[in-house]
Amino acid sequence: MVRNTTAGAKAAEAVLIILLALISFSSLFPIIHNLAISFSMPAKAMAGFVTIFPKGFTLDSYKKLYEDSVFFSSFWVSVKRVVITCAISFFISLLMSYPLSRSVREFKLRNVYMWLLVFSMMFNGGLIPFYLVVRQMHLMNNFWVLVLPMLVNVFNVILIVNYFRSIPKELDESASMDGAGPWFKAFRIYMPLSMPVLATTTLFLIVTVWNEFMLGLIFINHESGIPLQTYMQQLVVRIDPTLLQSLEDVKRLASVSDKTLGAAKIFASMLPIMLVYPFLQRFFISGIMLGSVKE
Repeated sequence: MVRNTTAGAKAAEAVLIILLALISFSSLFPIIHNLAISFSMPAKAMAGFVTIFPKGFTLDSYKKLYEDSVFFSSFWVSVKRVVITCAISFFISLLMSYPLSRSVREFKLRNVYMWLLVFSMMFNGGLIPFYLVVRQMHLMNNFWVLVLPMLVNVFNVILIVNYFRSIPKELDESASMDGAGPWFKAFRIYMPLSMPVLATTTLFLIVTVWNEFMLGLIFINHESGIPLQTYMQQLVVRIDPTLLQSLEDVKRLASVSDKTLGAAKIFASMLPIMLVYPFLQRFFISGIMLGSVKE
């Protein structure tokens, strides 16, 4: 390949590199700043002396974090929720995507189901009907209320359907001639060939489920059952000193005032996603590009 090495091209490339560097730094700065605060002395963090390097390096925040039993119980709820939701959602998405990737001749109601899915993605009944349904199903303060509403992700299903449609039809026809049925083709042919898009949609779902906090906020009323992000939301955002009613509330407010402890908890809550992402990143680009191809 012959590269364009004119002065204008070099200048444009330099501007592009600088622009991307600035965007990358602005994305990473909150994480680095938060990490630096978590390792700094509380007084210097409260005084605003910390930017990207710790001031007065200390591990006291992480030692206090280790003593917070509610944090670890919420962490365990989130881990359990992500694993169960992703496992079931993976299976459901695969079962939905295979028939929806067939032609209208093979599956006559395909377009009807696709329109229903798209409609449900754009419109919903609202929070009050959703709350009433959950209460009617006796799912209040139940772990499954954190899992069931997130099992079907229509956006992920559409990505997988488009990826399935990009697989050569000759391969499907050859499998049919050899006597393969729908179950065999879905799990032994389409699933192994679709690992990039399946890994991509799984990464989307992991991030979505891990960061979701509204379901825990609305439907879980005891501390031991809330997911980690709900705990963080209550800890960092919602606490109002005028609403303090018990000694536990006062203790919680005291921990919030400790800026370094809050930073340590925020960083610890981000860590699992940061560890999972590198393992799935190599599938990300090919999965999202091929999954977006339309017939």
